[in-house]
Amino acid sequence: MINIETATYYTATKKYDLSFPSLEDDIDVDIVVIGGGFSGVNTALELAEKGFKNIALLEARYLGFGGTGRNGGQIMAGIGHDLDKIRKDVGEDGVRAIFEISDQGADIIQARIDKYGIMADFCHGYGYMGYNARQARTLRAWEKDFKSLNSRHEIRYLEGSEVKSIIGSDVYGSALLHMGGGHVHSLNLLLGEALALSNHGAKIFEYSPAVEVIYGDRVKVRTAKGSVTANKLLWACDSFLNRMEPELHRSTINTYAFQCMTEPLSDELIERISPIRGAYSDIRPVIDYYRVTKENRLLFGSATPLIDHLPKDLKEWNRRLMLKVFPYLRDVKIDLAWGGPMACGANLFPQIGSLPGRPDVFYVQGYAGFGVTPSHIICKILAEGMAEGSPRYDLLSSIRRATVVGKDQFRPLICTAGKTWHQVSGYWTGRR
Repeated sequence: MINIETATYYTATKKYDLSFPSLEDDIDVDIVVIGGGFSGVNTALELAEKGFKNIALLEARYLGFGGTGRNGGQIMAGIGHDLDKIRKDVGEDGVRAIFEISDQGADIIQARIDKYGIMADFCHGYGYMGYNARQARTLRAWEKDFKSLNSRHEIRYLEGSEVKSIIGSDVYGSALLHMGGGHVHSLNLLLGEALALSNHGAKIFEYSPAVEVIYGDRVKVRTAKGSVTANKLLWACDSFLNRMEPELHRSTINTYAFQCMTEPLSDELIERISPIRGAYSDIRPVIDYYRVTKENRLLFGSATPLIDHLPKDLKEWNRRLMLKVFPYLRDVKIDLAWGGPMACGANLFPQIGSLPGRPDVFYVQGYAGFGVTPSHIICKILAEGMAEGSPRYDLLSSIRRATVVGKDQFRPLICTAGKTWHQVSGYWTGRR
């Protein structure tokens, strides 16, 4: 198994020295949130901004221990992997509405940073990269789609020698530049949001894992040394749910992503890698993704493309992938490598809603590795549903959650089959 206690780029470079107590009392609140990542903190902050002050948030370890603190930091457009997968649930009008919503993530993050003065190193500039003619056609179609939203940001399709204006690699034949996207220090973003949440009066508890959740007239969450009784509950655990809620456990399955970070690089080398100092990903069903950091490092990540397994040497595994894109980095040292689980639903689309028969118990999960930007969109809509309700919440919560049959017994086989199908279908959808 991966040692998830390993230091990450984010823990090594965080700017906020925040810590919160563990829960050692019995408290009564309006809303209790289980999970201290982007989903939990963002939804709680959205609710606090709506006027809900009596909120408690429980985190089993420390804030950002999960996917929020071990991702690529990519700020990209979209919510899920492929909107066609949910067309049968929401129809053509619903797909268009969700597409329009999905372009708001970067602006939500930027507004949050500006409002609270968060030190998150947001840098604009995103490149979606294509290897072949099929992917080039897809990127041209994406250009039209993105421009149809009347974005204020530069969006431009590039081909041939033009690609070198944004990326120092010979492996790509096309690219879509989207200056509305970019990258961010995701842990600093989360900690800045948590500080804002605390300043709104919410109670945050670290090292306070839920050991039992009791549904009744009100919800009660017990921890090792205390309890929270609340009118409403939000499950925001994603890949760290640990089977605590069977209804939610059945509809996601965990796979893994892995990242590495180079030693500090010269300004000249960073300029060669990324003239726009941006973030990038190809558009294959299982992507390589990477970006430069404020400290002049390259952060590179991916997941196993076919056979689901945990590499024995994460530094070497990531390094081999990095050198396929940037062979001139062969003498560069890898300082850190880490990984972690990511929860995926059958349709690879985030899941939000309330539990059957429990309108007071809400959930959000299943980002399938695309959590930084979508979490800020999804949680704004989820907060609407938890507060006053909204058509946007009704739309997203109407998307069905399929049961992942056999996940506990055959997880590696199911993930391998899913990845293989995802790759094969990519030829039909212009992603391979």
